[in-house]
Amino acid sequence: MIRHLHALLPQPRLTMRLGALTALQAILQGLLLGTLAPILTALLRDRPDFAAARPWLLAAGAGLVLYGVLTVVATPIGFTAASEVSEQLRDRVLRHAMALPSGWFTARNKARLARALTADAGNIGQLAVSTGGPALTAVLTPATIVLVTATVDWRVAVLLAATMPVAFLALKRAGRISSEVETELENAATDIAGRAIEVGQAQPVLRAAGVGRSGTPLMRRALAAHREVYRRGLRRAVLPDLLYTAVVLAGFLAALALSTGLFLTGRIDPPEAIALLVLTVRFLEPLSNLIELIGALHAMDNAIARVQGILSAAPLPAPARPVRLGPAHDITFTDVTFTYPGARTPALTEVSFTCPAGSTTALIGPSGSGKTTVTRLLARFFDVTGGEVRIGDADIRDCDPGRLLERITMIFQDVYLFDDTIEANLRLAHPDATARELAEAAAAARLDEVIGQLPDGWNSRVGEGGSRLSGGERQRVSIARAFLKKSPIVVIDEAASALDPENERAVSDAVRRIAEDPDRTVIVIAHRPATLEAADRVIALDRGRVVQNDTPGRLRHVDGLYARLHGRYRAAGAWRITGDRPPRAGAEGEPWG
Repeated sequence: MIRHLHALLPQPRLTMRLGALTALQAILQGLLLGTLAPILTALLRDRPDFAAARPWLLAAGAGLVLYGVLTVVATPIGFTAASEVSEQLRDRVLRHAMALPSGWFTARNKARLARALTADAGNIGQLAVSTGGPALTAVLTPATIVLVTATVDWRVAVLLAATMPVAFLALKRAGRISSEVETELENAATDIAGRAIEVGQAQPVLRAAGVGRSGTPLMRRALAAHREVYRRGLRRAVLPDLLYTAVVLAGFLAALALSTGLFLTGRIDPPEAIALLVLTVRFLEPLSNLIELIGALHAMDNAIARVQGILSAAPLPAPARPVRLGPAHDITFTDVTFTYPGARTPALTEVSFTCPAGSTTALIGPSGSGKTTVTRLLARFFDVTGGEVRIGDADIRDCDPGRLLERITMIFQDVYLFDDTIEANLRLAHPDATARELAEAAAAARLDEVIGQLPDGWNSRVGEGGSRLSGGERQRVSIARAFLKKSPIVVIDEAASALDPENERAVSDAVRRIAEDPDRTVIVIAHRPATLEAADRVIALDRGRVVQNDTPGRLRHVDGLYARLHGRYRAAGAWRITGDRPPRAGAEGEPWG
C-alpha cells in the first residue's frame, strides 16, 4: 500500500519524512519500555539502589523528551502531508485527464474522474496520515517490544515473536474480506448517488406523478440494495475479525501464563516479572488496534486502485516533433478503419473521401452508420485503427493536439453550458474577444435576440448545464462560439434538430451563414432537405462504409439512401397539403437522425 501510494505521488518527500518520524516514535516507545526492567531491579530491592537506577531514569527521561519533541514536529507535518497528498493526486489526475483522448470521457469515466478528484484524492490524503501512521506504529512497536523482552527473558520473547506471524495471517484474511466488502459498499453507494442526482433532476416529473416524496422505484431499490450489502458485509467480517482477536488474545494469555510460571518457579525475580507483565500488555495493545485500522487501510488501497485505474488509461499520443498545420484546410479521409475500444465490429471500414477547403459536406445515413465517428476522428477524439485523416498536407496524428483543436469548432446537438453568465460561456471560444467581437458573434447566431429579453443581458446566468435557457437558446450560444472562434473547420451535428419552429429558423439561418463563409470547411451531420440541398457534396454512410458520394443534384436521380430520404420528405410535404398520412419515419429499417 505504501509502495502504491508513493508510486502515485510525484514528490513523496513529505510523506517519507512523516513515515520516518512515525517509525522513530514507534521504535522509541518500545525502547522506553526497555528501561523498565533495570529501573525496577534497582528500586525494588530491600535497599533501593538509586545510583544504579539513575542512568536508566535519565535515559528514560531523555527518551520521553525526545518523544515529545518528535510528536510536536510530526503533528503539523501530518496535517501538511495530508493536504499535500490530496493536492498532488488531484493535480496528477487532472493533468493526465487533459492528455486523454476526448473519446475516453464517457458518462461512466466522467463519474470516475469526478470521484477521483473529490472523494478519492481527499480520502487517500486523510487516511494516509490518520490511518497509515497508527498502522505503522501497530507493527513496529510490538516488534521492538519483542527485542526488548529478549533482554529480560528469551522464552517470553520467543512466544511473543511466534504470535505475530500467526496474527498477521489472520489479519490478512480479515483484510481481504474487508476489502471485498468495502468495494461492494462503494459500488452500492455510487449507485445511490446516481439515483439521488436523477431524483433531484426529475423532481417536476415526480411531483406531477404524485411520487415526489417517495422517489423512484430505482432509488428505493438502490437504498435497499445498499442496506443488504452492508448487512451481508457485517456478517462476512464477523468471523475473520473474531479469529484475529482470538489469536492476539491467545498469545497474550500464553505469555502471561509463561511469565507467571517462571516467577512462581523462581526462575525470574519480581522486578523482571513486573517488567514482563507490562511489556506483554504493551505488546497486545497496538496489535489489537490493527483490526480496527484494517478496514480503513483497505478503503485507502481501493481508492488508490481507482486513481491508478484512471492514470493507467493511455493518453492521446503526442508527436515528439509536431508538424505545423499549413494554411490549407481541406479534409481527406484515406482508407480509414476504426473500431471503438472494447468493440468487435469496426465502426468505419476503409472510408475515403475529400472535403475541399471552403466547401460544405453533408453526412447522412441510418443510426450507427458511422456519421458521428467520422466527426470524432477528425477532432481526434480517438486515433484511427487504420488509414489516415489529413488536414491539408498533415496527418492529424503528427500535429499538436491543442493546435489541431484550434482549427476545429464543433457544434453538438446537445449543448452543455457552464453555470456562469452568457458572456463567460461565449468567451470560452475566445477569452480575449472585444465587446464588438462578442456583439457581432451574438448577432450572427441571433443570440442577441435572446440576450435582449433577459433581465441581466450579457450578465444573465444560464444555470447548471444551461438549464435556464431553452434548447434552441443554448444552441444559439454554441453557434455564437463558432462565429467567435473563427476556426477554418466547423463540424455540425444537425443543430436545428428537435427545436421549436422559431428557434429552428434562427439556428438554421445561423448555420447557413457559417456554411456560406468561403473561408470555412464545414461538415454537417444532416437529414433536413434545406441543409442537404445547400451542401456542396453529400456522403452517405451505411454500416461504416461510404455507399454514396456526390452532389445533391446528382444523388436525387440515383437510387440509394439520399434519393429515398429525399423522397420521404417530398411525400411529407405533400401530406401537409393533401392531408394524406406521411410515411413512417425510419421505414425500411433506416432510422434517420
